Amino acid sequence: MPIDDALFLFGLLAAIVLGMLIGAKLAQARLHAWLAQAEKSIRSDAVQRSRQTLGGKFAEQLAPFLPGFKYDPTDARFLGSPVDLIVFDGLANNEPQQIVFMEVKTGNSQLSGKERKVRQLVEQGKVVWEELRV
Repeated sequence: MPIDDALFLFGLLAAIVLGMLIGAKLAQARLHAWLAQAEKSIRSDAVQRSRQTLGGKFAEQLAPFLPGFKYDPTDARFLGSPVDLIVFDGLANNEPQQIVFMEVKTGNSQLSGKERKVRQLVEQGKVVWEELRV
């Protein structure tokens, strides 16, 4: 193989390797920029969801004192999970009329699977009174 051909092949190989190294560095820089942007977006979404969750928890406990709550707030007991409130309607007057299982929702939030199952049990009348003596 003549020296000119060998130098040409060596130069071509060096150019290919250099091009691959430059391409890899550019790809790495783009990846880091994308990751930084994605991280900002993910963190922002997490903060927003956290605020919504905290707002919902706050609303659950404050609900008996808000306009639109149609029962005496002193009749309401906060549970939190799987039902937010149990209202013993009329208990404050020593004349309970009904027991209300209440779920408080804010915004577009929907019932969870467990909450739907509890609602279904109440609607089917599968509610029992038990007394435990210790």
